[in-house]
Amino acid sequence: MPQLHCHHSPLFLSLLLLSLHHVLGAGHDYADALSKCILFFEGQRSGRLPARQRVRWRGDSALSDGQAGGVDLEGGYYDAGDNVKFGFPLAFTTTMLAWGMSEFGAPGEVDNAMAAIRWATDYLLKAVSQPGRVFVQVGDPAKDHNCWERPEDMDTPRTVYSVDAANPGSEVAAETAAALAAASIAFRSSDSAYSQTLLQNAVRVFEFADNHRGAYSDNPSLKSAVCPFYCDFSGYQDELLWGAAWLRRATGNETYLNYVQNNERILGADENINEFGWDNKHAGLNVLVSQEYLVGHEMSLQSYKEYAETFICTLIPDSPSPHIQYTPGGLIYKPGGSNMQHVSAIAFLLLAYANYLSLSSQTLSCGTLMVSPATLRTQAKRQVDYILGDNPMNMSYMVGYGDRYPLRIHHRGSSLPSIVDHPQSIACKEGSVYFNSSGPNPNVHVGAIVGGPGEDDTYNDDRGDFRLSEPTTYINAPLVGVLAYFVANPI
Repeated sequence: MPQLHCHHSPLFLSLLLLSLHHVLGAGHDYADALSKCILFFEGQRSGRLPARQRVRWRGDSALSDGQAGGVDLEGGYYDAGDNVKFGFPLAFTTTMLAWGMSEFGAPGEVDNAMAAIRWATDYLLKAVSQPGRVFVQVGDPAKDHNCWERPEDMDTPRTVYSVDAANPGSEVAAETAAALAAASIAFRSSDSAYSQTLLQNAVRVFEFADNHRGAYSDNPSLKSAVCPFYCDFSGYQDELLWGAAWLRRATGNETYLNYVQNNERILGADENINEFGWDNKHAGLNVLVSQEYLVGHEMSLQSYKEYAETFICTLIPDSPSPHIQYTPGGLIYKPGGSNMQHVSAIAFLLLAYANYLSLSSQTLSCGTLMVSPATLRTQAKRQVDYILGDNPMNMSYMVGYGDRYPLRIHHRGSSLPSIVDHPQSIACKEGSVYFNSSGPNPNVHVGAIVGGPGEDDTYNDDRGDFRLSEPTTYINAPLVGVLAYFVANPI
């Protein structure tokens, strides 16, 4: 048989292998991925670790957090590969874990998923324990980022930052209210007393956020601490609507429905921005509120359905409307760091909206294109499967899942010898040798999803390139719900 000589690019060959992979029916173990996605949060824990802690390379850390502000702020999560507790992304992470739990459950992982939520909400309750004040951050980020050290060895200042009536931060306060309200729904059937505590605090914190309006990154006492890390770029208005929408869902109270309706245009719900994450809630808000129109038949909320569908249509490649950028390998891509945060959050919204359409026996139209719930689910599945290894690099971007995954993630605790193996302290600059090492991280941070590949689908597994190699809680949080859906509904 004559030999054919073809000269194709590596990308072409990767995509060819990818299509063969699909044709041959190779699938993913979503239950394994879900378990690992939740396990990641145990590696991010701050504070005194519980007896049931499964990530054994971690130890107790930051036990005196809050003392500088006269409050107990032990606990919570480090948001990424550093040792600061940033309240804004932490609250969003909590909201998404709770939304996923109430929307999709966590087949086979309910106890671990609820423990992940409670680790966050126990901390948030401490953060709102003083009336008229919300504690929004622990740790001096400039000094923290100047060191490469384990959380167990931290010797950088654990400065405490807060917002109050004179120094407002409506977005972080309203997101905290949303997190507490969403979590109150998740805990309603298993711990009604805790659920009530969460909801009462959510109501109080939302009132504070609404009555004392202002952006926390405009706050002189906070600006240098939250920027450029978690600056508020989209304004606080979306969080006020988001917080009210969650309180409406948690309470059924007409007051919050009226708030959402009356402030729709004032607070910019009609801004169609194809983004959803710790900073910009518009797309998530529109999907969340549209449920009441589609399933609850609250006809006054039709505009939110229209906003949601304008957003959904930007995600459909065949749609006549301008759509979001995809890499050649099919991954949603937005310029900037930590791209996987967009992928996981948008995949979550696709599935949530597909559920609402199914429950109301509806489809949506993007111009002349009719789009079914099944189309949205397929679109979400493509994103998840890309993360798990169906991509031109044939690499899973979830650490510990599959045969090939990032080994040099930008994460202090993972990249330094464990406190178990190396109990002696490793000082601020003594960790640099590990940061600069070309070797793999000694502690496999199972379940960590990195920022992901560049717009050309390439990934270099470089610890120094934090935009691509750093995992974050707000990448994993939406994906917990997405994976839970596919465990229960394999397609």
